[in-house]
Amino acid sequence: MTTRWSGCGTALVTPFTENGDLDEAAIRRLAKRQIDGGVHFLVPCGTTGETPTLSHAERLRVVELVAAEAAGTVAVLGGAGGYDTAAVVALAKDMVRAGADGILSVTPYYNKPSPEGLYRHFCAVAESVDCSVVLYNVPGRTGCNITPETLTRLASVPNIVGVKEASDDLGQMCQVCRDASHDFSVLSGDDSYTLPMIAMGAVGVISVASNEVPSEMAKLVNAALAGDFAAARSQHDRLFPLMQINFVESNPIPVKAALAEMGLLSARYRLPLVPPQESSRRRIAKILQDLGLLDGDTRQAPSDGPITSGA
Repeated sequence: MTTRWSGCGTALVTPFTENGDLDEAAIRRLAKRQIDGGVHFLVPCGTTGETPTLSHAERLRVVELVAAEAAGTVAVLGGAGGYDTAAVVALAKDMVRAGADGILSVTPYYNKPSPEGLYRHFCAVAESVDCSVVLYNVPGRTGCNITPETLTRLASVPNIVGVKEASDDLGQMCQVCRDASHDFSVLSGDDSYTLPMIAMGAVGVISVASNEVPSEMAKLVNAALAGDFAAARSQHDRLFPLMQINFVESNPIPVKAALAEMGLLSARYRLPLVPPQESSRRRIAKILQDLGLLDGDTRQAPSDGPITSGA
């Protein structure tokens, strides 16, 4: 079974309790908020979900909780990537059993495979599951780029159906959008590139900002996909400061701090991530205030330090 991935998908954060465990109630609550806000699909266990610090069992539990909350109303794209192909294959299989409708798989990091190695890696992942697979290209984090030529080759694999493109290379983005077939989904991997990428032929975004503003990001994408670029540009301009501040420090540090300011979770992290600097936190709060996201004084103070247990 394959799914066509388009629209606004949210790269969900992973909330933790005071003792460092998964905050299961908050995971379900945040997923429901996204669904109620009109996002088109949910993406648990990506980089924004602090996946490198989650155990195998925790990753599956997060997917189970999100899938249970979605209950078929929106699709769930579970993050299963890494630098050990056999381990990624095992995780992908388990995520499908846990309720994921598709797999988002980031390029292997650190070991820097060749184009042939990338091709064989992703073929092994795709062949292991009976669902759609979306590739995730973010060379700034992984040190490994899926070139347009390799992507074209991978797109011929039947259940590799799309790419989250976050190369930060506008020329490459243009080529990927130009070369994509009508049934291959190109998704922006960076909120600030969503509007221009849709103008070039992309079909949506996997968003960080929609954690904070699900309805507003869904409206931006809906307008752009409908060809109403004036409305999409207006929405983009309004949200652009939020898109930028979410990366004032390493993702997901700022977005979790923002959600804490909004009273939606406790800003707890697992090492090596730590809370943002106070100067960053003040800047985040100012932008949230400017956007009217702190009305009613629902802010919640960030935690004093990182949580290291349960990793």
